[in-house]
Amino acid sequence: MRRFWTDPSQAHYRRAWFLLLLMAIVLLGIGIGLRDPWPADEPRFALNALEMLRTGQFWFPHRGGELYPDKPPVFMWASALSIWLTGSVRWGFLIPTTLAGFGTLLLVIDLCRRLHGRRVALLSGLALLTAFQFVLQAKTAQIDMMLTFCTTLATYGLLRHALLGPARGWWLIGWAAMGLGIITKGVGILPLTLLPAWLWLGYSSDFRKNARGQITRLKLKDAIQGIAVMLLCVAAWAVPMTVMATWGDDLSLAAYRDNILFKQTGQRYADSWAHLEPWYYYLVNVLPWAWMPLVLAFPWAIPAWWRRLRRPDARILLPLSSVILIVIFFSLSPGKRGVYMLPTVPLLVMTMAPLLPGLIRKKGLHWLGFGLLSLLGGILLIAGVLGAAGLPALAKVAERHAVSPWAWWIVIGVIAVGLLAWARPRRGLWALAGWLAVFWVSWSTWGYALQDHARSPRDMMTRVETITGADSWLAMPDYDEEFLLQSRQPSIQFGDRTPASDQFRRAFAWLQQDDSRWMFAMERQAEDFACIESDQVIDMGIQNGDDWWLIPASAAAQCKGDDKAAPLFVAPTTLPDKTGSAPRI
Repeated sequence: MRRFWTDPSQAHYRRAWFLLLLMAIVLLGIGIGLRDPWPADEPRFALNALEMLRTGQFWFPHRGGELYPDKPPVFMWASALSIWLTGSVRWGFLIPTTLAGFGTLLLVIDLCRRLHGRRVALLSGLALLTAFQFVLQAKTAQIDMMLTFCTTLATYGLLRHALLGPARGWWLIGWAAMGLGIITKGVGILPLTLLPAWLWLGYSSDFRKNARGQITRLKLKDAIQGIAVMLLCVAAWAVPMTVMATWGDDLSLAAYRDNILFKQTGQRYADSWAHLEPWYYYLVNVLPWAWMPLVLAFPWAIPAWWRRLRRPDARILLPLSSVILIVIFFSLSPGKRGVYMLPTVPLLVMTMAPLLPGLIRKKGLHWLGFGLLSLLGGILLIAGVLGAAGLPALAKVAERHAVSPWAWWIVIGVIAVGLLAWARPRRGLWALAGWLAVFWVSWSTWGYALQDHARSPRDMMTRVETITGADSWLAMPDYDEEFLLQSRQPSIQFGDRTPASDQFRRAFAWLQQDDSRWMFAMERQAEDFACIESDQVIDMGIQNGDDWWLIPASAAAQCKGDDKAAPLFVAPTTLPDKTGSAPRI
């Protein structure tokens, strides 16, 4: 490796590596500090992290003063650390996923370099940076990018042992990464999907040769050691949590323990209560766009995989079998979200890596890239022009979402046309890759500026504070986390799992105790209560697709309240910070 950095004959590779890493830093990092957390999940995790910093309670995540039992705390810890280091939610909340995405990229590149050489490694890095879901999630503050880093690190460790080993140190690192993945989002065991093909190659195929030598045989002793390391990593969080929850004075902690250990794991998978979709959901609705543009190569990649698997080539069989088993695993669960497919993207790139030098020479693949760019660029350009011209349907959508992206769409549509004219079909893939880079840079700058006021309620909550006064208390029945995160005054909520009708009845009782109190609620929910005097209501406008009302206590004086209908939680992040050291929103 030292020769690579000193040998003059390797200068072109060094330049290529530098440009690749520079492009990765720009694509993944640009936009940090330019927007607030956006729904659906970002405000929740930012609120968890901010509440940890405000209260000092790091072991049991809270949201709006209430225990948050849906996810383990590792991602919240990372968010809290980055927010603390930067002193700002706006600057810090995206850093963990950006670093996780960059780390995932480096792991894929390095493994492909060791297995297939430097040129293939460079191409694999480019392929991963063009994968739509990968870049999108690296720029989104959700847990799944950190989970993907853990599963990719585990895959890296296991494959180093399997294909370049024996390497028992990396084998144990892989199991430790799985343990970290489990306490990040439960499904950190996804790299175990490598084992069936590994066992088959090692035992049923009599150690058939791959391109780099024999595959390392799995041994019971190594498996026991790996499982022990994984369980130790999980126990580092689970055992203290269980002890504190079981023998502590707070009974709600026991409910947290049972929820996080059982309901959010086995029950969520086998008997999911949310995001219910048919078994083919991923194949039809998710993978065609999540794996784009990699899926364009499937007409050539699938026959090539088949030829290599007939040898068999463990470098392809292991990651490919893992991709297939992960898709099957999540398809069998009734609850499905597109983001669950993110861990398959690095594996897919590893599977395609040795084919990339040949694929980029396929004329048909360049034609497909040219066609896809023509479609995307054409849609954006036409929609931008029609929107700027005032087409009623588009004008209505823009008004509803408070965003007019026409100029942005026209510009990136024109850039697409320019790239198509330069590249012609024979270089369609390169035109598509270049346009995707332009799209992500513009999305993270111009796109953020256009959308932030509509997707973050920062401005609306500032107006609420101006109307009510900074010292006035605010109730948020059936709240959304982004409003609580941006609240500028003492705020309360009534339990995330409490029915909305019960929350309103509790809010009415609370309002009637003090005429200086206010309630902030969705119009469509508040309208169900005819007792609210609408002439006193202040219409705050539309945010995130809903109309919002600011309701003074006097407007709910005739409503029937019930102070036992729901619990009441005070959000610590909305209270004045006496130390003056709290991070800025």
